[in-house]
Amino acid sequence: MAEKWDCFYTLISGATGGVGRAFVWACAAEGCLFLTGRSEEKLAALKGEILAKYPDCRVLYCPCDLTDESSRRTMYAYIKEQGLTFSRLINVAGADIQKAFEKYTDEKIVFQCRVNLEAALSLTRFVLTCRAPSLEILTVGSISGVYPMPYFAVYSATKSALVSFFSSLRIEQKGKGVKVTVVEPGGIYTRPDICKDIEGQGLWGKLSAKKPEYIAKKSLKAVGKNKRVYRPGFWNKFIAVVPRVLPLGVRMRFIAHRWKKLEKDAF
Repeated sequence: MAEKWDCFYTLISGATGGVGRAFVWACAAEGCLFLTGRSEEKLAALKGEILAKYPDCRVLYCPCDLTDESSRRTMYAYIKEQGLTFSRLINVAGADIQKAFEKYTDEKIVFQCRVNLEAALSLTRFVLTCRAPSLEILTVGSISGVYPMPYFAVYSATKSALVSFFSSLRIEQKGKGVKVTVVEPGGIYTRPDICKDIEGQGLWGKLSAKKPEYIAKKSLKAVGKNKRVYRPGFWNKFIAVVPRVLPLGVRMRFIAHRWKKLEKDAF
């Protein structure tokens, strides 16, 4: 793919996943996309789908294992070679491993921390070196990052760290034409196993969950307004604020009771 385009691009990580695809379609009509994910086959297929609906959309992609520094460097070199400039970065890629910490391996700890946190920071640093005069940085966190979450501890910690980092970056970039927003959604109806988990949580899960298209549309509006943190839906706003009146220990025991019987893994 040796095409070069004279326009500002939106870079979307995790583009072939359920949430990533929703952001792709929400941005496709704007005209210039750079997509990344682990599977070149899926990226190529997604590009074909986009061009079938938006023939004038300029789509470039590069497969990348965001947990691997060498793979990231290869992608960054390709972007530099193409001379691309970015007006938006959407950090979507992540791994939602859920289980007791004692069941982790060192490899799983490194994997989840790298894909959830390190990858977003690395992409952000890179995009700041080849940005348009105006830049939007939108990062998908999680409502799970609002409180410490037993049995979801690594995921919760990495998502909380995203809010901490990007809140700081937002101040550093003030007055420089950069808008920075972290989205904290609850459950999102994507993969069948996630939909099953949402249903298994009963009314609590259903109130919190949203469709990926809703998340994408509302999140793009939020970063346009330069909101520091955006929580989609009234229920997610409620559970992020109101339970704080209870002691942290009480909240964590409640969370542990809800989550300790559920396990899911990823690599």
